[in-house]
Amino acid sequence: MPAHDLALLIEAAREAGALARDLVTRPLDTIDKPGGAGPVTAVDLAVDACLAARLRTARPDYGWLSEETEDNPARLGADRVFIVDPIDGTRSMIEGSGLWAHALAVVERGVVTAAVIYLPMRDKLYAAAAGQGATLNGMPIRAGARRALPGATLLASKPALDPAHWRDGRVPLLRRGFRPSLAYRLALVAEGRFDAMLTLRPTWEWDAAAGDLILREAGAATSDRRGGTLVFNNPVPQVKGLAAANHTLHTGLIAALAD
Repeated sequence: MPAHDLALLIEAAREAGALARDLVTRPLDTIDKPGGAGPVTAVDLAVDACLAARLRTARPDYGWLSEETEDNPARLGADRVFIVDPIDGTRSMIEGSGLWAHALAVVERGVVTAAVIYLPMRDKLYAAAAGQGATLNGMPIRAGARRALPGATLLASKPALDPAHWRDGRVPLLRRGFRPSLAYRLALVAEGRFDAMLTLRPTWEWDAAAGDLILREAGAATSDRRGGTLVFNNPVPQVKGLAAANHTLHTGLIAALAD
């Protein structure tokens, strides 16, 4: 089943990517969501509709959770659920950058079993199915092997390196980088281009789910900010922060964070 679902996710992501590439060549009408939840554009909504039509038609018994669709609690009773971010990195897209992504995942009883992160402007498609490894454009990828936390490359926002977040106020000597799409940050760690990724704020499931499986299938460890196992399709669809790295580095990262 995971491989069957993965083929569907890949097809849907490429279809959505073609639509998005066409739409971003036009002026973008942007509105701000209520409660400071960020901007949304006609591209976000069109891609959401495209993905919903493709995926929900193919798997009508699966639940649905998307950033751009009103939540329906019926998903909580489904054995399998699509968790989708139509455009992860909307602000980046509005600014003309190509570093935004479609993030698609299938979750079965809280665990991600198939996942795709696709950057249509870069034609980079990360994919994974449970037990089958992770790929970038069809080629296998593995997380990096660095063991020492000092000097490691970390994808994180600046506030994550505030001493208040670290044990005894001691921030490790990390080389920080950043990308606007959280899903892409996770994929870059899975690819081995960065050593670790960290976000300390509550994280929406649609940003995290696809990257969780791709990382694990690339040999990395994932957890919430306290080292707890990530579980998806929650009533409030958030996880308590996110940490990712190879297993050794992940252990050191979690140990270095303040309780």
